[in-house]
Amino acid sequence: MEITRVHSVFLGFGRPVRANPRRWGLRYYTATGRHARDAFYSQIEDPAAAAILSSLKTSPSVPQTLTEKIIQRYSLGLPKDKFVKSGDYVTLSPHHCMTHDNSWPVATKFMSIGATKIHDPHQVVMTLDHDVQNKSEANLKKYRQIEEFARRQGVDFYPAGRGIGHQIMVEEGYAWPGTLAVASDSHSNMYGGVGCLGTPVVRTDAASIWATGRTWWQIPPIAKVTLTGVLPKGVTGKDVIVALCGLFNNDEVLNHAIEFTGSDETLRSLPIDDRLAIANMTTEWGALSGLFPIDSLLQGWLRARATTTAMYGSPSTKERISHPRLDDLFEHQLAADKAAKYGKYLYLDLSTLSPFVSGPNSVKVATPLNELEAQDIKVNKAYLVSCTNSRASDLAAAAKVFKDASSDRGRGGSVPRIAPGVDFYIAAASLPEQTAAEEAGDWQTLLDAGAQPLPAGCGPCIGLGTGLLEPGEVGISASNRNFKGRMGSTAAKAYLASPEVVAASALNGKISGPGWYEKPAGVSGVVRGDGEGVDPATQLLSVEEALEKVIHEADDMIFNAEIDGIDSSSSSSALNTPASTDAAPAAAATASLTPVHPNFPAIVTGEILFCDADNINTDAIYPGKYTYQDNLTQELMASVCMSNYDAAFGETAKAGDILVTGFNFGCGSSREQAATALLAKGIPLVVAGSFGNIFARNSINNALMGVEVPRLVERLRETFSSSSSNSAAASATTTATAAAAAAAPSPRVEPDLNKDSLDSQPAPAASSVSADSSIPPPRQQQQQQQKQQLLLTRRTGWTFTWDVARSEVIVREGSTGPEWRQRVGELPPNVQEIIARGGLEGWVKGEIEAGR
Repeated sequence: MEITRVHSVFLGFGRPVRANPRRWGLRYYTATGRHARDAFYSQIEDPAAAAILSSLKTSPSVPQTLTEKIIQRYSLGLPKDKFVKSGDYVTLSPHHCMTHDNSWPVATKFMSIGATKIHDPHQVVMTLDHDVQNKSEANLKKYRQIEEFARRQGVDFYPAGRGIGHQIMVEEGYAWPGTLAVASDSHSNMYGGVGCLGTPVVRTDAASIWATGRTWWQIPPIAKVTLTGVLPKGVTGKDVIVALCGLFNNDEVLNHAIEFTGSDETLRSLPIDDRLAIANMTTEWGALSGLFPIDSLLQGWLRARATTTAMYGSPSTKERISHPRLDDLFEHQLAADKAAKYGKYLYLDLSTLSPFVSGPNSVKVATPLNELEAQDIKVNKAYLVSCTNSRASDLAAAAKVFKDASSDRGRGGSVPRIAPGVDFYIAAASLPEQTAAEEAGDWQTLLDAGAQPLPAGCGPCIGLGTGLLEPGEVGISASNRNFKGRMGSTAAKAYLASPEVVAASALNGKISGPGWYEKPAGVSGVVRGDGEGVDPATQLLSVEEALEKVIHEADDMIFNAEIDGIDSSSSSSALNTPASTDAAPAAAATASLTPVHPNFPAIVTGEILFCDADNINTDAIYPGKYTYQDNLTQELMASVCMSNYDAAFGETAKAGDILVTGFNFGCGSSREQAATALLAKGIPLVVAGSFGNIFARNSINNALMGVEVPRLVERLRETFSSSSSNSAAASATTTATAAAAAAAPSPRVEPDLNKDSLDSQPAPAASSVSADSSIPPPRQQQQQQQKQQLLLTRRTGWTFTWDVARSEVIVREGSTGPEWRQRVGELPPNVQEIIARGGLEGWVKGEIEAGR
């Protein structure tokens, strides 16, 4: 079996067959799983064909996951009998594509590439939801432009105040079970709550879909998350996803597609609104989608909606949500095959959960509510907003907190007021959800308690409009993201919790719950871990499943043996022997040369600028308050680049620097400016241990180069972790020092400011059955474990060179330090061409002009 070792550039050219636990995260690919392949091959060769690259015909009996089955339906140009699998590149024609306030930037891209007519107006949905409180003439003009463009193109349009785009997609039937829907927003994962595969795209992808009806995608690795048990009283879907983010916080599902599964009893304990909240925040968990099955509970929910729509819905809504359409859906219902293979298996016992709170300022820190209640944490602002938890059921849960308090305090039906000094903001996910809450009396209850209403839209969740956090304030929100600075000041602290905990905190003036939780007997901690939550010794398997298991284990044995052989014969890249890495035979190097596009640089080189942190998110790279200001100059974009991560970055960085960061760089939202701001700063290349998937996609689409070199990140940390100097004095590292550092690497520690904003320092991996003692500690305990303060941004004096033709990087550790080389993933000429043309927008324009 042929094995090839590579590090990847932004795109993983091939399908990882098994994860290898080697320290440096090397990726292995096997010829029997998938041949290595290039991106965009058929789009370059024939734009009308599919982008299934180097596809292999497989047997019709190949089992598929639910994700793969849905992608199969929406992939264009598949060869006969081709069954798509994780790792394949495909050309997708999604059922629907939603854009929101960024519709006008998408439209300008669309027009700039020479397109005049949207390929399929029924495919596109436009909503206005992010900056709806902004009544400035500039914003109102943009909104008018979007509405007029939508009318001319004949696409469905929803104005400001109608609701958040993701909620509209669900309640209007665009996000339909068994279909694929994309949106130019990172929380399109939410559609998975109703069995629709939702995944984000970026603005340039959206423009491509408008113009051609299609875009490219690589099917990610797929994780199966098995839920067992049922939720105790007082525990919600929000607690489930907050716990998952905090308990599985070692990037277990990073850049994966998630499929949730469980027994009928377990799944029926999760109402659809809870599923929507869970799927929504799989984005914060690091996943590209979060898909629930099409089960009996969903069927009942859909039937009820179809009946309501038949009586009160608009004509267009009646076409999308109808009983005949449901009949067809259930007759041809999709489900994962029993023998389908997943890249990862995790489980969580819902019956062992209690209410959880996320933060401060990190979704990777999840603490049981009772622990935070004991700390008497005062709050200044509370928020019941966002597409995550502001539906009628959430508003009802919050209202019940005040109604119960009225009864408990003997107020004779008078609604108690929120605590002095607390501002409580509410905004429904959509106008219909607000209407339902008003009719139930819940909206008025919250207003009587002192809540301040906001229009249906994103508002404070994205850091826009009224009620933002001020310096030194503490906020608790039912929204989905609490990165530092996202909801206001970078000097504030933000927590995430369920609607009832948010309401109780507003009522009591401190983080607290309503007292509804009833702990089941015998529960001592959260039970979760790797696998499916079933003891293999007692699990009953069908003959087919047993045979599959035997074959799988045999394949693993062969694979691991070959990996060991590769490891023992491939030590030339080890850093402690830098001289040996230069001795590769010239013939072998020449044989592996990659053609370089005429307009692409053959060599990229510069001084390494090191930002020593993992999980630097897009809010840190480009502050959210600038995201929807479309007229910012390149100079201003450059000045705010990385400012939420390090206010001194602008003074430290120089044009031409090679930015090196830790792992999962660019996680978070889908904003393209995270890539374009770095280009505006004059940084041509970013090197990281790994990239967030959507940032990687944005970078290629906007002509920012990127390479993954985990070893370089470790080497920089070994060298600089014990020094707080910003000079390059440490750059003259000797080979002996390098070897010693490699033998005893310093622990990864982060600056205090970064602790407030980024989710980097991971907790130990969860065991199969865990007690509360293994839950990640609150921030105060993490700070006690911190050993030293690191510089946020450091000029290293090291030089990084990328030889594109040889797929090799050369690192010189200062003027007198050692030099070493590392093979990296190939950047094929077709992707080079996209970058050389200034990104995907320029490439599509060229194709249109060429008549292809």
